[in-house]
Amino acid sequence: MSAEDERRLARVALTWLAEPGTRAVHHLVERHGPVATLDLLLDGGSPDGWLHTTVAARSAAGDARAVAAEALERADRLGARLVTPDDEEWPAQVASLAALRLPDVSRRVDGETAPPLCFWVRGSWPLGEALDRSVAVVGARAATGYGQHVATELGYGLAERDWTVVSGGAFGIDAAAHRGALTAGGLTVAVLACGLDRPYPMGNAALFDRIAETGLLVSEWPPGAEPLRPRFLIRNRVIAAGTRGTVVVEASARSGATQTARRAIHANRVAMVVPGPVTSAMSVGAHEFLREHAKARLVTGVAHVLEEVGRIGADLAPLARGPQRATDALDDDARSLLEALPRRGAMGVDRLSARAGVDVRTALRKLSMLEELSMVVRRDDGYALAPPAKPRQAAAAGASVLPGT
Repeated sequence: MSAEDERRLARVALTWLAEPGTRAVHHLVERHGPVATLDLLLDGGSPDGWLHTTVAARSAAGDARAVAAEALERADRLGARLVTPDDEEWPAQVASLAALRLPDVSRRVDGETAPPLCFWVRGSWPLGEALDRSVAVVGARAATGYGQHVATELGYGLAERDWTVVSGGAFGIDAAAHRGALTAGGLTVAVLACGLDRPYPMGNAALFDRIAETGLLVSEWPPGAEPLRPRFLIRNRVIAAGTRGTVVVEASARSGATQTARRAIHANRVAMVVPGPVTSAMSVGAHEFLREHAKARLVTGVAHVLEEVGRIGADLAPLARGPQRATDALDDDARSLLEALPRRGAMGVDRLSARAGVDVRTALRKLSMLEELSMVVRRDDGYALAPPAKPRQAAAAGASVLPGT
């Protein structure tokens, strides 16, 4: 076995001995390399008491190197590959997890947020390239129709603009975001909390196959690994750090989606929240996240998301405006004259200019312009408001360019 193969095998074995994200293992690998770290742990030399117990318990169930070799064989049969930091396609941005520290940590899973040792990948895209321009769209499994609509629109719009849509492959918001990206013919990545050969939930098996055909399925766990509850939070740190930003579409009071967004904020990524009805239980967690985290951004669509994660000055969202009216381009004098005209009948120029507060000469000039715009009509007894235009005429008037004044 070559030295490179030994290193790859050791990384797989270490991920089996201790759950991904274990900081003590990461520090040992950084200091000694994966092969020496594996030897150290198997010899009982762990500097961490909890890790020593974990390694001993796992080792009692099998030989770590044999388990790793079997996992690599299963991956080959599955058509999946192992990606390590030594590979060109490794996503460099996940290295920021080394500095991720969540405040007020009471659970081990919230403290063990170290970078991955390796990834299992199914799909033809290079992993680093797929995640380079990516946005995570996450949310409730029990999503409402509103949430699924928004997630689908976000997935479609981001993919249409050549952004990779990343999510966790769950029911509800995750699946809607993936399907939106697929419908747009874009790239989507599902980051799983189990082995690639037993995707969870099984009800999304057909969706996972579609994603693997045109995008990527990614996991830190070897083939055969079960989707245990803590693994979803472990997985979420990769979604948060591997993308440029995370959008929470819907989230209940206790939601893994807000935990992903929390990890995004502390990994110096953008955390975004789509507001929902205040009467919806599926938006309680999202709204509370906005209240609690000053750095979180409210977004209502693709344009807002791209403004947060895109290039400075190049991806600005248009300002929200009401429908454009033909009178919007008028100056103050023209607008005053228009407002001064009676709703019915005509009015002479002298009286009209006095009522509008402009001099007669200005009134004549502005009234001539308003007549060209079909907003007023001239009669024998003065000026009157033009009758309401038909739809086609109104559109033409709205598109007119004001003559020089």
